[in-house]
Amino acid sequence: MDRAKFDRLVLEAESLSVIGWDWGAVGDRYSESELPWEYTEIVRSRITGVERLLDMGTGGGEWLMSLGDLPAETWATEAWEPNVPIAKKNLEPLGVRVVGVEEDSLAGLPDEFFNCVVNRHESFDSGEVWRVMKPGGVFISQQVGGQDARDLNEALEDEVRLPYAEWGTELASGQLEGAGFTVLESSSTVGEYFLADIGAVVFYLKATPWQIEGFSVDSYRERLWELHLRMEKEGGIWVTMDRFFVVAQKK
Repeated sequence: MDRAKFDRLVLEAESLSVIGWDWGAVGDRYSESELPWEYTEIVRSRITGVERLLDMGTGGGEWLMSLGDLPAETWATEAWEPNVPIAKKNLEPLGVRVVGVEEDSLAGLPDEFFNCVVNRHESFDSGEVWRVMKPGGVFISQQVGGQDARDLNEALEDEVRLPYAEWGTELASGQLEGAGFTVLESSSTVGEYFLADIGAVVFYLKATPWQIEGFSVDSYRERLWELHLRMEKEGGIWVTMDRFFVVAQKK
C-alpha cells in the first residue's frame, strides 16, 4: 500500500508544471514560517516617488503585481525562458517592460537608468546592478541563503553538495561594497519549511533545480522511497529555511 501511494504522489508531482513562482499546485502540503521582516513592505516604502524601477528575476510577475501601484517606468527581467511569456502576459498590460536575459546578466539594459532595483530570490552580479543604477539609487534584495533546505540534501545525497554554501549577508554585502555600493541595512534568519508528503518534496526539487544538481526521480527513486517511509511515520518533514535581505545604495 505504501508503494502504491508513493508511486501516485511521485507521478502526480512529475506531471505538475512549474510556472512562474506559484506553489498553488501543492496547496497546503507546502508551507514556510514567517520572516521577521516584510520584504514587500520594505520595497513599497522605498519605491514611493521612484521614477524608474527594475525587478530582477520576476518569475511570472506574480510578486511584482502584488506591489500594487508601480512607477510609470517599470521594467522586469527573467532568465528562465519558459517564464518570459508568462511574465509578459501578466505584466505588459500593466505597462511593465519585460526583458529576457541570461542569468546574472543585465545586458541590453541602459547604464545609470534605474532609481531602484529590487531582487527577490534571484542571483545577481553586483557590477551589473551598479552599471544600470543611477547615482543615489537603491538596491533591495531578499535572498535564499546557502544552507537553505540542506535537510533534503542530507536525506537524498551520499555526500551533501551545496554549491552556494557560504552565500549569506556577509558575502553579499562584501560583493556589493566591492562594486561601490554602501550597505544601508541587512538581516538574516533561519526558519522552516514544512513538506507534507513525498509529492511535495519532488515538486519542490523540480522548482529549485539548484538544490540537488541533476535531480530526477529515476536517479533518486530509492532514496525518495526511504524518505517517503520516514515522512509517513513522522507526518511530513521540516526543512531548514535560510533567508537574508540587504539594502544598498549607489552613492
